[in-house]
Amino acid sequence: MKPLVHGIITININHSFKRMEEEITMDLLNEISELLQKGKAKNVKMLVQQAIDEGISAQRILEEGLLAGMDIISKKFKNNEVFVPEVLVAARAMNMGTEALKPLLIDEGVEVIGKACIGTVKGDLHDIGKNLVKMMMESKGLEVIDLGTDVAPETFVQTAIEQKCQLICCSALLTTTMGVMEEVVKATEAAGIRDQVFIMVGGAPVTEEFCKHIGADCYTPDAASAAEAAVAYCQSLLA
Repeated sequence: MKPLVHGIITININHSFKRMEEEITMDLLNEISELLQKGKAKNVKMLVQQAIDEGISAQRILEEGLLAGMDIISKKFKNNEVFVPEVLVAARAMNMGTEALKPLLIDEGVEVIGKACIGTVKGDLHDIGKNLVKMMMESKGLEVIDLGTDVAPETFVQTAIEQKCQLICCSALLTTTMGVMEEVVKATEAAGIRDQVFIMVGGAPVTEEFCKHIGADCYTPDAASAAEAAVAYCQSLLA
């Protein structure tokens, strides 16, 4: 009987220890999330390294720490509770945190849920909106190839083919350049890949009506909604 009692005590101690260990892990991941939301990049980087040193998996640090924090920022941005400056500093903290994780994520075989190429269309040099969309998409687990500004339709298509992108994301801030988005659509048709890519458009002068008129697939009014739509599409491909 004594060995049985001893065994029960050992099991209880082990269970308590594991529960305590999990609570410490959750506290650390929550702290990473909270500091990211505040844009404390150096602190986020330090705590991510601490989490790695404590043996927490890279995927869990990414999902429950970094992405959880950026998801909250995305929702607050969508609800006008935070604004562009807060998003930018949070994204910077996110980037510093993920730098330490990248080699570990590769070792763990963590795959991104989709790949997009993004750019401001030819003739337009504005990039704040594009950069926000990129950050939001990356925070959702998408790989984003940033083509910059003044991007020709052929560049979008060539990149999509070479990098095997599921999404092409076009931004424009000027009414004089938004027409280039229709050229992007036509370029995908000419290249024979129109049915292989999901074309997203956005920017101040762009509307849902314009999106439908040019034959694009999706218009969203803000960066957070763009990221959500991109993720939904990629997940539909995996279903």
